[in-house]
Amino acid sequence: MRFLLWLLPSLLSAQTYDIVLQRGRVMDPESGLDAVRNVGINGKKIVAISARTLRGKVEVDATGLVVAPGFIDLHQHGINPENWRYKAMDGVTTALELEAGAYPLREWYAALDGNALVNFGASASPIRVLMSLTGSPALPATPEQQRAIQKAVNDDLDAGALGVGLLLENTPKITREEVLNLFEIAAEKKRPVFVHLRKPGTEALASLQEVVADAAATGAALHVMHISGTASKRTPEALRIVKGARARGLDVSVEAYPYIAGGAGISSALFDPGWQELREITYSDLLWVATGERLTQESFERYRKQRGDVVMFLNTEETVRTTIADPLVMIASDGGLNNGLGHPRGAGTYARVLGKYVREDKALSLLDAIRKSSLMPAQRLESMSPQMRQKGRLKVGADADISVFDAARVIDKATFEKPAQYSEGFRYVMVGGTFVVRDGKLQEGVSPGEAIRAR
Repeated sequence: MRFLLWLLPSLLSAQTYDIVLQRGRVMDPESGLDAVRNVGINGKKIVAISARTLRGKVEVDATGLVVAPGFIDLHQHGINPENWRYKAMDGVTTALELEAGAYPLREWYAALDGNALVNFGASASPIRVLMSLTGSPALPATPEQQRAIQKAVNDDLDAGALGVGLLLENTPKITREEVLNLFEIAAEKKRPVFVHLRKPGTEALASLQEVVADAAATGAALHVMHISGTASKRTPEALRIVKGARARGLDVSVEAYPYIAGGAGISSALFDPGWQELREITYSDLLWVATGERLTQESFERYRKQRGDVVMFLNTEETVRTTIADPLVMIASDGGLNNGLGHPRGAGTYARVLGKYVREDKALSLLDAIRKSSLMPAQRLESMSPQMRQKGRLKVGADADISVFDAARVIDKATFEKPAQYSEGFRYVMVGGTFVVRDGKLQEGVSPGEAIRAR
């Protein structure tokens, strides 16, 4: 046995791997490893991490680059080729639609299977079922329709949905009883509920208390989307509620994106009368995505009839900085571009955290940023999705979902006026051992992304 242990390093060095990432700064948020290492990959798995030289059929010189787990975005709305390209160039290897969800889920998964650049998955979607029944998310559901929604959600959870997505602000007629019923279904299936709170701004704390109470009453896990985007200046108090709930045994998690502005459809319920008082903003705080113009009352009313997206400037840099640095908060984009239009978070979220908030502002450490972008999202899902236990880590046996970037120059390029711009600094991105970004360039003709489901 002692002889075999002595011989093992030599055997590792002699083996030829499919791919070797050589001499990179390997950072694993689970173990805390932060050292120059060589990473050997066979097939879809990491099979060796060694200080000794490893040989591969393909060898990548990662000297001076960070080798990290691929980032996991729990809150991505654009699940399609256009958006996958921006995700990959931003270091993301898994993009999940957990707020709005998908419906019908089996057909949604089947359409994407074998065609995705990055890994994908979704929650069950009450709002999409409601729209299929009523034609509008703003209409109330009859008792019969409520039962149909609950049945559809239950069926999609059985089909592998990663939780239940609740867009409460976008479904203004949904009652507290209906929400509680959906929490009960999620609890029975042991899945989280991913919640966009009922009201923002001045009513954000009461809205948060509603769903924390539902989680306490049912035992369902709760994940609150874009906490600072909803609570704005009340974010410290919102995090205080979450931390108190966690201290008393509730399974509650939160996320945030690194921007002072949010985004929404101008014709949605988010801009029903009273939105200015709730959000404590006005027309000039809105940017019309299609033209980049700031709105007036006249243009707001005109565009609301026309339909389209706006960016809402509702936060301060200080709020954003302290929120994403909080140990409890994970990073998620709330991203989604449509023919190049949208919010810059769809293209630049993760590079912005690494470039602005880690390197420039020093608001958090590099390892903390990697943890918030990879391990923490994986841990949110791994209790009911065994696939996620092998993601968000950089260790032997983990999936070869890997982001390799230059910490000295990684930065977002997407702006509110020109959101469709790739991030810079990600040199290599691998999904399941396949390069989707190589030498800083997207790879054509590859689709290694796999469906992430609950089991």
